[in-house]
Amino acid sequence: MFNFFKKKSDEKENNEKKSLKEVLSNTINSLVGNVINSVQNEKIDEFELENIETMLIKADLGVDLALEITEEIKNKNIKLSELKTFLKEKFSSILNIDKDDKLKFDKDKLNIYFVVGVNGAGKTTLIGKLANKFKKEGSKVLLVAGDTFRAAAEEQLDIWSQRAGVDILREDKANSAALVYKGIDKARIEGYNVVIIDSAGRLQNKFNLIEELKKIKNVILKKLQNDNLETILVLDGSQGQNGLNQALVFNEAVEIDSIAITKLDGSAKGGIILSIAKQLKLPAKLIGTGEKIDDLEEFNRSEFISALFE
Repeated sequence: MFNFFKKKSDEKENNEKKSLKEVLSNTINSLVGNVINSVQNEKIDEFELENIETMLIKADLGVDLALEITEEIKNKNIKLSELKTFLKEKFSSILNIDKDDKLKFDKDKLNIYFVVGVNGAGKTTLIGKLANKFKKEGSKVLLVAGDTFRAAAEEQLDIWSQRAGVDILREDKANSAALVYKGIDKARIEGYNVVIIDSAGRLQNKFNLIEELKKIKNVILKKLQNDNLETILVLDGSQGQNGLNQALVFNEAVEIDSIAITKLDGSAKGGIILSIAKQLKLPAKLIGTGEKIDDLEEFNRSEFISALFE
């Protein structure tokens, strides 16, 4: 559906998309370049193992995964000339979880996407871009403004609905779960095949947030017929390991199906994709690659690995 690696002319137009390698340039340096460059000797010694571990932690793999990788390098007696191949195989195995990396979608069904994440992660923007993607592919799309306590969130989603040319259901200060109920009914009656539901992200009051999200998820589950449902967690790609903590909270509340990473362009913390795949067995399925409405790509594991190690 998307092609990260289309050939580009030397003189790029301003509206041309970046390649995945360009988007991940800082992550490539932190996750691969800095790790390789921290080693000087063919036989990796204890001091250099510590350097590797430090570089992996800085690349936001997390302490546990960084330690696991350095222990494996030590136990397998990996040499400098073998290190890049070892890392490529290791990262590939971490991402090779038993879950599809494509969004659930069936043109003959109602496809419901419940989007969660903290305020500021780029959730509303991602919803707008996702709506635009589906609209361009021929779907009839309805946005449901489920963050009803924050007027700015509804207004922002309304603006994105206009930019994408899709419909929106919003009611100021409405009960979020009731609005979602109404939205799914509207979608069935009026022949929509994509419903994207926004939600609140006020982690500063975690208990209330979790209870609200649980109510919305329960309403969706009760309304499900022969439909596709995907719960997507939006994470800010510049936040690193903080994203893993958010994933733990949201997964406990509403059982996440997949991850969308925003603001990945320019971030050196793309290693969070590996960290979440390792700890929670959750696949990344979408990545934001810029600020334009078309700057949204489907995540592909093999292309991600190729971009890191080309």
